[in-house]
Amino acid sequence: MPTARRIAHEFLERRGLTTIFGNPGSNELAFLAGLPDTFRYVLGLHEGVVVGMADGYAQATGRPVLVNLHAAAGSGNAMGVLTNAVHSRTPLVLTAGQQVRPAIGLEVMLANADATQLMRPLVGWAGEPSCAADVPRSLAQAVFEAELQRRPTYLSVPYDDWSAELDENAAATLERTVQRALVPSEAQLTGLAETLAGAENPALVLGGDLDTPELFERVVAFAEHRQLPVWLAPSPHRLPFPNRHPLFRGVLAAGIAGVSDALAGSDLVLVLGAPVFRYHQHVPGAYLPEGTRLVQITDDAGAAARAPVGEALVADPGPVLAELHARLPARPRGESAFTPNPPPATAEGVLHPEQVFAALRETQPADTRYVVESTSTHGSWWRQADLRHPGSYFFPAAGGLGFGLPAAVGVGLADADRPVVCVVGDGSANYGITALWSAAQYGVPVTFVVLRNGSYGALRWFGDLQGIPDVPGTRIPGLDFTAIATGYGVPAIAVTALDDLRAQLKTAPAGPRLIQVDTAPTSLD
Repeated sequence: MPTARRIAHEFLERRGLTTIFGNPGSNELAFLAGLPDTFRYVLGLHEGVVVGMADGYAQATGRPVLVNLHAAAGSGNAMGVLTNAVHSRTPLVLTAGQQVRPAIGLEVMLANADATQLMRPLVGWAGEPSCAADVPRSLAQAVFEAELQRRPTYLSVPYDDWSAELDENAAATLERTVQRALVPSEAQLTGLAETLAGAENPALVLGGDLDTPELFERVVAFAEHRQLPVWLAPSPHRLPFPNRHPLFRGVLAAGIAGVSDALAGSDLVLVLGAPVFRYHQHVPGAYLPEGTRLVQITDDAGAAARAPVGEALVADPGPVLAELHARLPARPRGESAFTPNPPPATAEGVLHPEQVFAALRETQPADTRYVVESTSTHGSWWRQADLRHPGSYFFPAAGGLGFGLPAAVGVGLADADRPVVCVVGDGSANYGITALWSAAQYGVPVTFVVLRNGSYGALRWFGDLQGIPDVPGTRIPGLDFTAIATGYGVPAIAVTALDDLRAQLKTAPAGPRLIQVDTAPTSLD
Protein backbone atom coordinates (compact mmCIF):
# COMPACT_ATOMS: atom_id res chain seq x y z
CA MET A 1 0.00 0.00 0.00
CA PRO A 2 1.40 3.45 -0.87
CA THR A 3 2.04 5.92 1.91
CA ALA A 4 0.72 9.47 1.96
CA ARG A 5 4.32 10.63 1.59
CA ARG A 6 4.92 8.56 -1.55
CA ILE A 7 1.75 9.80 -3.25
CA ALA A 8 2.54 13.39 -2.27
CA HIS A 9 6.05 13.17 -3.70
CA GLU A 10 4.73 11.68 -6.94
CA PHE A 11 2.03 14.32 -7.24
CA LEU A 12 4.54 17.13 -6.74
CA GLU A 13 6.87 15.59 -9.31
CA ARG A 14 4.10 15.30 -11.88
CA ARG A 15 3.17 18.94 -11.32
CA GLY A 16 6.78 20.10 -11.66
CA LEU A 17 7.16 21.23 -8.04
CA THR A 18 10.52 19.56 -7.56
CA THR A 19 12.43 22.54 -6.17
CA ILE A 20 11.59 22.97 -2.49
CA PHE A 21 12.62 25.98 -0.43
CA GLY A 22 12.71 25.36 3.28
CA ASN A 23 14.21 25.39 6.73
CA PRO A 24 13.26 22.07 8.31
CA GLY A 25 12.40 21.24 11.88
CA SER A 26 11.38 18.09 13.67
CA ASN A 27 7.79 18.26 12.40
CA GLU A 28 8.96 18.32 8.77
CA LEU A 29 11.37 15.38 8.79
CA ALA A 30 8.71 12.81 7.97
CA PHE A 31 7.74 14.65 4.78
CA LEU A 32 11.38 14.93 3.66
CA ALA A 33 12.17 11.26 4.29
CA GLY A 34 12.86 9.41 1.06
CA LEU A 35 12.71 12.55 -1.06
CA PRO A 36 13.40 11.38 -4.64
CA ASP A 37 16.69 12.31 -6.29
CA THR A 38 14.77 14.35 -8.86
CA PHE A 39 13.96 16.91 -6.17
CA ARG A 40 16.17 19.84 -5.17
CA TYR A 41 15.97 21.17 -1.61
CA VAL A 42 17.16 24.78 -1.20
CA LEU A 43 18.00 25.61 2.40
CA GLY A 44 17.54 29.07 3.86
CA LEU A 45 18.72 30.00 7.34
CA HIS A 46 15.56 31.93 8.23
CA GLU A 47 12.00 31.39 7.05
CA GLY A 48 11.71 34.96 5.79
CA VAL A 49 14.64 34.28 3.49
CA VAL A 50 13.09 30.95 2.48
CA VAL A 51 9.88 32.64 1.34
CA GLY A 52 11.81 35.47 -0.34
CA MET A 53 13.89 33.00 -2.36
CA ALA A 54 10.78 31.06 -3.32
CA ASP A 55 9.02 34.28 -4.32
CA GLY A 56 11.84 35.26 -6.66
CA TYR A 57 12.04 31.75 -8.08
CA ALA A 58 8.30 31.51 -8.73
CA GLN A 59 8.15 34.95 -10.33
CA ALA A 60 11.09 34.17 -12.61
CA THR A 61 9.69 30.79 -13.69
CA GLY A 62 6.03 31.76 -13.74
CA ARG A 63 5.18 28.53 -11.93
CA PRO A 64 4.08 27.57 -8.40
CA VAL A 65 6.78 26.61 -5.91
CA LEU A 66 6.67 24.49 -2.76
CA VAL A 67 7.84 26.05 0.50
CA ASN A 68 8.40 23.93 3.60
CA LEU A 69 8.12 25.86 6.90
CA HIS A 70 8.63 24.72 10.47
CA ALA A 71 5.39 24.55 12.43
CA ALA A 72 3.75 27.73 13.74
CA ALA A 73 6.98 29.47 14.74
CA GLY A 74 8.56 29.13 11.32
CA SER A 75 5.33 30.14 9.65
CA GLY A 76 5.29 33.29 11.77
CA ASN A 77 8.87 34.08 10.80
CA ALA A 78 7.83 33.95 7.15
CA MET A 79 4.80 36.21 7.32
CA GLY A 80 6.52 39.56 6.86
CA VAL A 81 8.07 38.62 3.53
CA LEU A 82 4.93 36.72 2.57
CA THR A 83 3.09 40.05 2.25
CA ASN A 84 5.16 40.77 -0.86
CA ALA A 85 4.19 37.45 -2.44
CA VAL A 86 0.53 38.21 -1.81
CA HIS A 87 0.65 41.49 -3.71
CA SER A 88 2.88 40.17 -6.50
CA ARG A 89 0.29 37.38 -6.89
CA THR A 90 2.94 34.70 -6.53
CA PRO A 91 1.60 31.12 -6.38
CA LEU A 92 3.55 29.84 -3.39
CA VAL A 93 2.42 26.55 -1.85
CA LEU A 94 3.36 26.80 1.82
CA THR A 95 3.46 23.59 3.83
CA ALA A 96 4.20 23.30 7.53
CA GLY A 97 4.66 20.34 9.80
CA GLN A 98 2.08 19.82 12.52
CA GLN A 99 2.48 17.77 15.68
CA VAL A 100 1.19 14.18 15.69
CA ARG A 101 -2.59 14.06 15.80
CA PRO A 102 -2.96 12.84 19.41
CA ALA A 103 -0.85 15.80 20.63
CA ILE A 104 -2.50 18.71 18.80
CA GLY A 105 -5.36 19.23 21.24
CA LEU A 106 -2.94 19.18 24.16
CA GLU A 107 -1.06 22.10 22.56
CA VAL A 108 2.26 20.41 23.20
CA MET A 109 5.54 21.89 22.02
CA LEU A 110 5.39 22.70 18.28
CA ALA A 111 1.66 22.07 18.02
CA ASN A 112 -0.08 24.56 15.71
CA ALA A 113 -3.26 25.06 17.71
CA ASP A 114 -5.30 26.80 15.00
CA ALA A 115 -3.33 26.08 11.88
CA THR A 116 -5.94 27.03 9.30
CA GLN A 117 -6.27 30.53 10.77
CA LEU A 118 -2.61 31.27 11.46
CA MET A 119 -1.68 32.63 8.02
CA ARG A 120 -4.96 34.35 7.20
CA PRO A 121 -5.73 36.76 5.67
CA LEU A 122 -2.45 36.62 3.75
CA VAL A 123 -3.04 33.26 2.11
CA GLY A 124 -5.87 32.67 -0.30
CA TRP A 125 -6.58 29.21 1.09
CA ALA A 126 -5.48 27.35 4.21
CA GLY A 127 -6.20 23.82 5.30
CA GLU A 128 -5.27 20.83 7.41
CA PRO A 129 -6.23 17.30 6.30
CA SER A 130 -9.15 15.82 8.20
CA CYS A 131 -7.31 12.49 8.33
CA ALA A 132 -4.23 10.85 6.84
CA ALA A 133 -6.21 9.62 3.83
CA ASP A 134 -7.03 13.24 3.01
CA VAL A 135 -3.39 14.35 2.75
CA PRO A 136 -2.93 13.84 -1.03
CA ARG A 137 -6.22 15.56 -1.86
CA SER A 138 -5.43 18.47 0.49
CA LEU A 139 -1.98 18.92 -1.03
CA ALA A 140 -3.49 18.93 -4.51
CA GLN A 141 -6.01 21.54 -3.42
CA ALA A 142 -3.24 23.74 -2.02
CA VAL A 143 -1.44 23.58 -5.38
CA PHE A 144 -4.54 24.15 -7.49
CA GLU A 145 -5.77 27.01 -5.31
CA ALA A 146 -2.39 28.73 -5.60
CA GLU A 147 -2.49 28.38 -9.38
CA LEU A 148 -6.11 29.46 -9.77
CA GLN A 149 -5.99 32.39 -7.35
CA ARG A 150 -2.38 33.36 -8.10
CA ARG A 151 -1.91 33.71 -4.37
CA PRO A 152 0.01 31.84 -1.64
CA THR A 153 -1.75 28.93 0.04
CA TYR A 154 -0.98 27.12 3.30
CA LEU A 155 -1.26 23.47 4.30
CA SER A 156 -0.52 22.14 7.78
CA VAL A 157 0.08 18.37 7.93
CA PRO A 158 0.42 16.29 11.14
CA TYR A 159 3.71 14.53 10.71
CA ASP A 160 2.40 11.09 11.62
CA ASP A 161 0.16 11.28 8.54
CA TRP A 162 3.05 10.98 6.11
CA SER A 163 3.84 7.35 6.93
CA ALA A 164 0.20 6.25 6.90
CA GLU A 165 -0.62 3.61 4.29
CA LEU A 166 -3.54 4.57 2.05
CA ASP A 167 -5.88 2.65 -0.22
CA GLU A 168 -5.99 2.93 -4.00
CA ASN A 169 -8.45 5.86 -3.95
CA ALA A 170 -5.75 8.18 -2.66
CA ALA A 171 -3.81 7.77 -5.90
CA ALA A 172 -6.69 9.29 -7.89
CA THR A 173 -5.23 12.68 -7.01
CA LEU A 174 -2.28 11.97 -9.28
CA GLU A 175 -4.42 12.18 -12.41
CA ARG A 176 -6.14 15.48 -11.60
CA THR A 177 -5.78 18.67 -13.62
CA VAL A 178 -7.45 22.02 -13.00
CA GLN A 179 -7.46 24.90 -15.49
CA ARG A 180 -9.04 28.32 -15.74
CA ALA A 181 -10.15 30.35 -18.75
CA LEU A 182 -11.41 33.91 -18.41
CA VAL A 183 -12.35 34.96 -21.93
CA PRO A 184 -14.87 37.80 -22.33
CA SER A 185 -17.98 37.47 -24.44
CA GLU A 186 -18.32 38.79 -27.97
CA ALA A 187 -20.55 41.59 -26.72
CA GLN A 188 -18.01 42.61 -24.08
CA LEU A 189 -15.16 42.63 -26.61
CA THR A 190 -17.20 44.62 -29.11
CA GLY A 191 -18.13 47.18 -26.48
CA LEU A 192 -14.55 47.51 -25.32
CA ALA A 193 -13.24 47.95 -28.86
CA GLU A 194 -15.87 50.61 -29.57
CA THR A 195 -14.98 52.44 -26.37
CA LEU A 196 -11.31 52.54 -27.28
CA ALA A 197 -11.99 53.49 -30.90
CA GLY A 198 -14.18 56.38 -29.80
CA ALA A 199 -11.67 57.88 -27.37
CA GLU A 200 -9.76 60.97 -28.51
CA ASN A 201 -6.81 60.73 -26.11
CA PRO A 202 -6.68 57.24 -24.60
CA ALA A 203 -3.84 56.07 -22.39
CA LEU A 204 -2.64 52.71 -21.12
CA VAL A 205 -1.76 51.99 -17.50
CA LEU A 206 0.03 48.67 -17.10
CA GLY A 207 0.64 46.39 -14.13
CA GLY A 208 2.99 43.60 -13.23
CA ASP A 209 0.60 40.86 -14.36
CA LEU A 210 1.68 41.60 -17.94
CA ASP A 211 5.36 40.91 -17.32
CA THR A 212 5.53 37.55 -19.06
CA PRO A 213 7.44 36.90 -22.31
CA GLU A 214 4.20 36.60 -24.29
CA LEU A 215 2.27 39.51 -22.78
CA PHE A 216 5.27 41.86 -22.72
CA GLU A 217 5.65 41.58 -26.48
CA ARG A 218 1.90 41.70 -27.03
CA VAL A 219 1.37 44.92 -25.07
CA VAL A 220 4.31 46.61 -26.82
CA ALA A 221 2.83 45.66 -30.19
CA PHE A 222 -0.62 46.91 -29.16
CA ALA A 223 0.67 50.23 -27.80
CA GLU A 224 2.62 50.79 -31.02
CA HIS A 225 -0.36 49.70 -33.14
CA ARG A 226 -2.60 52.31 -31.53
CA GLN A 227 0.16 54.80 -30.60
CA LEU A 228 -0.98 54.87 -26.98
CA PRO A 229 0.98 56.61 -24.23
CA VAL A 230 1.94 54.10 -21.56
CA TRP A 231 2.20 54.56 -17.80
CA LEU A 232 3.23 52.06 -15.16
CA ALA A 233 0.67 51.66 -12.40
CA PRO A 234 1.75 53.11 -9.03
CA SER A 235 4.17 51.11 -6.86
CA PRO A 236 5.32 48.78 -9.67
CA HIS A 237 6.85 45.46 -8.66
CA ARG A 238 7.48 44.32 -12.25
CA LEU A 239 8.11 46.07 -15.57
CA PRO A 240 5.70 45.06 -18.38
CA PHE A 241 6.93 47.63 -20.94
CA PRO A 242 10.36 48.98 -21.99
CA ASN A 243 10.93 52.03 -19.84
CA ARG A 244 12.86 54.03 -22.49
CA HIS A 245 10.35 53.28 -25.26
CA PRO A 246 9.14 56.48 -26.99
CA LEU A 247 5.56 55.75 -25.85
CA PHE A 248 6.57 55.26 -22.21
CA ARG A 249 5.52 58.16 -20.01
CA GLY A 250 6.79 57.00 -16.63
CA VAL A 251 5.62 55.55 -13.35
CA LEU A 252 2.43 56.98 -11.91
CA ALA A 253 2.88 58.63 -8.54
CA ALA A 254 1.76 56.60 -5.54
CA GLY A 255 -0.67 59.26 -4.32
CA ILE A 256 -4.24 59.94 -5.46
CA ALA A 257 -3.61 63.53 -6.55
CA GLY A 258 -0.44 62.60 -8.43
CA VAL A 259 -2.23 59.95 -10.49
CA SER A 260 -5.00 62.36 -11.39
CA ASP A 261 -2.52 65.05 -12.39
CA ALA A 262 -0.53 62.68 -14.60
CA LEU A 263 -3.61 61.42 -16.44
CA ALA A 264 -4.97 64.90 -17.16
CA GLY A 265 -5.85 65.20 -20.83
CA SER A 266 -6.75 61.53 -21.25
CA ASP A 267 -10.44 60.92 -21.85
CA LEU A 268 -10.03 57.14 -21.50
CA VAL A 269 -7.62 55.21 -19.29
CA LEU A 270 -7.32 51.49 -20.00
CA VAL A 271 -5.75 49.70 -17.03
CA LEU A 272 -4.35 46.27 -17.85
CA GLY A 273 -3.12 43.72 -15.32
CA ALA A 274 -3.02 46.11 -12.36
CA PRO A 275 -5.17 47.09 -9.39
CA VAL A 276 -6.73 50.57 -9.38
CA PHE A 277 -4.47 51.69 -7.73
CA ARG A 278 -1.74 50.69 -5.24
CA TYR A 279 -1.33 54.08 -3.58
CA HIS A 280 1.26 54.67 -0.87
CA GLN A 281 1.63 58.30 0.17
CA HIS A 282 -1.53 59.97 1.44
CA VAL A 283 -1.87 62.82 -1.05
CA PRO A 284 -5.64 63.29 -1.36
CA GLY A 285 -7.42 64.57 -4.43
CA ALA A 286 -9.79 63.46 -7.18
CA TYR A 287 -9.29 59.85 -8.25
CA LEU A 288 -9.40 60.87 -11.91
CA PRO A 289 -9.43 64.10 -13.89
CA GLU A 290 -12.88 65.42 -14.67
CA GLY A 291 -14.34 63.72 -17.75
CA THR A 292 -11.90 60.80 -17.72
CA ARG A 293 -13.31 57.29 -18.02
CA LEU A 294 -11.36 54.36 -16.60
CA VAL A 295 -11.72 50.73 -17.70
CA GLN A 296 -9.80 48.01 -15.86
CA ILE A 297 -9.02 44.59 -17.37
CA THR A 298 -7.75 42.10 -14.79
CA ASP A 299 -8.14 38.44 -13.94
CA ASP A 300 -7.97 39.36 -10.24
CA ALA A 301 -11.60 39.52 -9.13
CA GLY A 302 -10.63 40.98 -5.75
CA ALA A 303 -8.74 43.85 -7.36
CA ALA A 304 -11.70 44.54 -9.64
CA ALA A 305 -14.17 44.56 -6.75
CA ARG A 306 -12.23 46.87 -4.43
CA ALA A 307 -11.27 49.57 -6.95
CA PRO A 308 -12.72 52.94 -5.87
CA VAL A 309 -13.45 54.22 -9.37
CA GLY A 310 -14.06 53.12 -12.94
CA GLU A 311 -15.42 50.05 -14.70
CA ALA A 312 -13.85 46.61 -14.53
CA LEU A 313 -13.90 43.50 -16.70
CA VAL A 314 -12.64 40.37 -14.97
CA ALA A 315 -10.84 38.58 -17.78
CA ASP A 316 -7.42 37.38 -18.85
CA PRO A 317 -5.70 40.49 -20.28
CA GLY A 318 -3.85 38.42 -22.90
CA PRO A 319 -6.82 37.39 -25.08
CA VAL A 320 -8.35 40.85 -24.61
CA LEU A 321 -5.18 42.48 -25.94
CA ALA A 322 -5.09 40.12 -28.91
CA GLU A 323 -8.73 40.82 -29.77
CA LEU A 324 -8.38 44.59 -29.46
CA HIS A 325 -5.30 44.54 -31.66
CA ALA A 326 -7.17 42.58 -34.32
CA ARG A 327 -10.33 44.71 -34.20
CA LEU A 328 -8.84 48.20 -34.15
CA PRO A 329 -7.00 49.86 -37.05
CA ALA A 330 -3.43 51.04 -36.71
CA ARG A 331 -2.69 54.68 -36.03
CA PRO A 332 0.12 56.54 -37.82
CA ARG A 333 3.49 55.81 -36.24
CA GLY A 334 5.31 58.52 -34.33
CA GLU A 335 8.85 58.66 -32.98
CA SER A 336 10.52 55.24 -33.04
CA ALA A 337 13.83 55.92 -31.28
CA PHE A 338 14.17 54.99 -27.64
CA THR A 339 14.55 57.91 -25.24
CA PRO A 340 18.14 58.38 -24.03
CA ASN A 341 18.83 58.46 -20.31
CA PRO A 342 19.69 61.85 -18.81
CA PRO A 343 23.18 62.44 -17.41
CA PRO A 344 23.33 61.03 -13.88
CA ALA A 345 23.16 63.37 -10.94
CA THR A 346 26.31 63.77 -8.85
CA ALA A 347 26.99 64.35 -5.17
CA GLU A 348 29.76 65.88 -3.09
CA GLY A 349 32.31 63.43 -1.69
CA VAL A 350 30.42 60.19 -2.45
CA LEU A 351 28.66 58.69 -5.43
CA HIS A 352 25.09 59.62 -6.22
CA PRO A 353 22.85 56.55 -6.67
CA GLU A 354 22.19 57.69 -10.23
CA GLN A 355 25.89 57.25 -10.97
CA VAL A 356 25.70 53.70 -9.66
CA PHE A 357 22.62 52.91 -11.75
CA ALA A 358 24.17 54.47 -14.86
CA ALA A 359 27.27 52.33 -14.33
CA LEU A 360 25.10 49.22 -14.10
CA ARG A 361 23.27 50.15 -17.29
CA GLU A 362 26.52 50.74 -19.15
CA THR A 363 28.36 47.62 -17.96
CA GLN A 364 25.74 44.88 -17.59
CA PRO A 365 24.25 42.82 -20.43
CA ALA A 366 20.98 44.15 -21.84
CA ASP A 367 19.01 41.13 -20.61
CA THR A 368 20.16 41.41 -16.98
CA ARG A 369 17.51 40.73 -14.35
CA TYR A 370 17.45 43.40 -11.61
CA VAL A 371 16.06 42.76 -8.15
CA VAL A 372 15.73 46.17 -6.52
CA GLU A 373 15.07 46.93 -2.86
CA SER A 374 16.31 50.45 -2.38
CA THR A 375 13.15 52.40 -1.76
CA SER A 376 14.64 55.86 -1.28
CA THR A 377 16.28 55.75 -4.73
CA HIS A 378 13.05 55.04 -6.63
CA GLY A 379 13.20 58.16 -8.80
CA SER A 380 16.93 57.82 -9.43
CA TRP A 381 16.47 54.22 -10.56
CA TRP A 382 13.85 55.00 -13.20
CA ARG A 383 15.84 57.95 -14.55
CA GLN A 384 18.85 55.73 -15.24
CA ALA A 385 17.36 52.29 -15.99
CA ASP A 386 16.98 51.10 -19.58
CA LEU A 387 15.13 47.78 -19.45
CA ARG A 388 13.89 46.27 -22.71
CA HIS A 389 13.27 42.61 -21.89
CA PRO A 390 10.50 40.83 -19.97
CA GLY A 391 11.41 39.65 -16.50
CA SER A 392 14.00 42.39 -16.01
CA TYR A 393 12.70 44.03 -12.84
CA PHE A 394 11.57 42.70 -9.46
CA PHE A 395 10.60 44.85 -6.47
CA PRO A 396 8.87 43.99 -3.15
CA ALA A 397 5.21 44.31 -4.09
CA ALA A 398 4.01 45.15 -0.57
CA GLY A 399 7.03 47.26 0.33
CA GLY A 400 7.97 44.72 2.99
CA LEU A 401 11.72 44.72 3.60
CA GLY A 402 13.60 41.45 3.36
CA PHE A 403 12.73 40.68 -0.26
CA GLY A 404 15.79 41.84 -2.19
CA LEU A 405 18.67 39.56 -1.26
CA PRO A 406 16.64 36.32 -1.05
CA ALA A 407 14.56 37.05 -4.16
CA ALA A 408 17.74 37.64 -6.14
CA VAL A 409 19.00 34.20 -5.09
CA GLY A 410 15.67 32.68 -6.15
CA VAL A 411 15.73 34.45 -9.50
CA GLY A 412 19.30 33.28 -10.06
CA LEU A 413 18.39 29.68 -9.25
CA ALA A 414 15.45 29.86 -11.65
CA ASP A 415 17.39 31.06 -14.68
CA ALA A 416 21.10 30.52 -15.13
CA ASP A 417 21.07 32.04 -18.63
CA ARG A 418 20.50 35.66 -17.61
CA PRO A 419 22.70 37.69 -15.26
CA VAL A 420 21.14 38.78 -11.96
CA VAL A 421 21.98 42.00 -10.12
CA CYS A 422 20.50 42.84 -6.73
CA VAL A 423 20.43 46.54 -5.83
CA VAL A 424 19.67 46.91 -2.13
CA GLY A 425 19.90 49.68 0.43
CA ASP A 426 21.90 49.25 3.61
CA GLY A 427 18.71 49.42 5.66
CA SER A 428 16.86 46.82 3.60
CA ALA A 429 19.79 44.42 3.34
CA ASN A 430 19.75 43.47 7.01
CA TYR A 431 16.26 41.98 6.81
CA GLY A 432 17.34 39.17 4.49
CA ILE A 433 21.08 39.09 5.06
CA THR A 434 21.32 35.32 5.59
CA ALA A 435 20.41 34.85 1.92
CA LEU A 436 24.10 35.47 1.27
CA TRP A 437 24.84 32.09 2.83
CA SER A 438 22.40 30.35 0.47
CA ALA A 439 23.90 32.20 -2.50
CA ALA A 440 27.36 30.96 -1.51
CA GLN A 441 26.31 27.39 -0.78
CA TYR A 442 24.48 26.97 -4.09
CA GLY A 443 26.96 28.98 -6.15
CA VAL A 444 24.37 31.42 -7.47
CA PRO A 445 26.16 34.07 -9.60
CA VAL A 446 24.35 37.13 -8.27
CA THR A 447 26.00 40.54 -8.04
CA PHE A 448 24.78 42.19 -4.83
CA VAL A 449 25.23 45.97 -4.92
CA VAL A 450 24.67 47.46 -1.47
CA LEU A 451 24.08 51.20 -1.40
CA ARG A 452 25.36 52.42 1.96
CA ASN A 453 24.16 55.84 3.09
CA GLY A 454 23.89 55.11 6.82
CA SER A 455 20.17 55.73 7.12
CA TYR A 456 16.66 54.52 6.44
CA GLY A 457 16.35 56.99 3.58
CA ALA A 458 12.71 56.33 2.71
CA LEU A 459 11.68 56.74 6.34
CA ARG A 460 13.41 60.10 6.56
CA TRP A 461 11.63 61.17 3.34
CA PHE A 462 8.26 60.20 4.81
CA GLY A 463 9.12 62.10 7.99
CA ASP A 464 9.64 65.23 5.95
CA LEU A 465 6.43 64.58 4.00
CA GLN A 466 4.45 64.31 7.24
CA GLY A 467 6.16 67.28 8.85
CA ILE A 468 8.02 65.08 11.35
CA PRO A 469 11.74 65.58 10.65
CA ASP A 470 14.58 64.04 12.63
CA VAL A 471 12.65 61.24 14.30
CA PRO A 472 14.75 58.68 16.19
CA GLY A 473 15.69 55.36 14.69
CA THR A 474 16.42 56.47 11.14
CA ARG A 475 20.24 56.39 11.20
CA ILE A 476 22.20 53.13 10.93
CA PRO A 477 25.93 53.90 11.00
CA GLY A 478 28.76 51.43 11.31
CA LEU A 479 27.59 48.64 9.00
CA ASP A 480 30.34 46.79 7.14
CA PHE A 481 28.71 44.56 4.54
CA THR A 482 32.03 43.35 3.19
CA ALA A 483 32.81 41.75 6.55
CA ILE A 484 29.30 40.32 6.84
CA ALA A 485 29.37 38.89 3.32
CA THR A 486 32.79 37.35 3.84
CA GLY A 487 31.50 35.65 6.96
CA TYR A 488 28.72 34.03 4.92
CA GLY A 489 31.16 32.92 2.22
CA VAL A 490 30.52 35.63 -0.39
CA PRO A 491 33.53 37.54 -1.79
CA ALA A 492 33.06 41.26 -1.18
CA ILE A 493 34.67 44.60 -1.84
CA ALA A 494 33.95 48.21 -0.88
CA VAL A 495 34.33 50.90 -3.55
CA THR A 496 34.10 54.67 -3.31
CA ALA A 497 35.22 55.80 -6.77
CA LEU A 498 33.19 55.51 -9.97
CA ASP A 499 36.08 54.06 -11.98
CA ASP A 500 36.60 51.35 -9.37
CA LEU A 501 32.89 50.51 -9.46
CA ARG A 502 32.92 50.24 -13.24
CA ALA A 503 35.97 48.01 -13.15
CA GLN A 504 34.30 45.65 -10.70
CA LEU A 505 31.05 45.53 -12.67
CA LYS A 506 32.79 44.74 -15.95
CA THR A 507 34.02 41.39 -14.62
CA ALA A 508 31.49 38.57 -14.95
CA PRO A 509 31.03 36.71 -11.65
CA ALA A 510 31.53 32.95 -11.42
CA GLY A 511 29.55 32.89 -8.19
CA PRO A 512 27.97 35.41 -5.83
CA ARG A 513 29.78 38.64 -5.04
CA LEU A 514 28.97 41.76 -3.05
CA ILE A 515 29.97 45.33 -3.87
CA GLN A 516 29.44 47.92 -1.15
CA VAL A 517 29.13 51.48 -2.45
CA ASP A 518 28.92 54.56 -0.26
CA THR A 519 26.21 56.81 -1.70
CA ALA A 520 24.51 60.10 -0.98
CA PRO A 521 21.04 60.11 0.60
CA THR A 522 18.21 60.76 -1.86
CA SER A 523 14.42 61.00 -1.86
CA LEU A 524 11.74 58.81 -3.45
CA ASP A 525 10.94 61.40 -6.14
